[in-house]
Amino acid sequence: MNTNYLTTDELAARIKYDARTIRERLKDSVLLEGEHYIRPFGGRKILYLWDAIERDMSKASQNLSMSIPMANGGVLHG
Repeated sequence: MNTNYLTTDELAARIKYDARTIRERLKDSVLLEGEHYIRPFGGRKILYLWDAIERDMSKASQNLSMSIPMANGGVLHG
């Protein structure tokens, strides 16, 4: 199995987000431990799994194409 592991800074460069945004907004809300990132050997270091992130980014973008944003922040699925 050939998995691409990325640090927060490497992921930020690849998806064009600030590393701070990834740590504070995306991690644990959109990016889930065990699915999108791991902590090798139970340590503090985080490695992101590029294949899972890339797969889920394209899924989310496909799902949004069939929806209409509403003024109150909701979405109408058509």
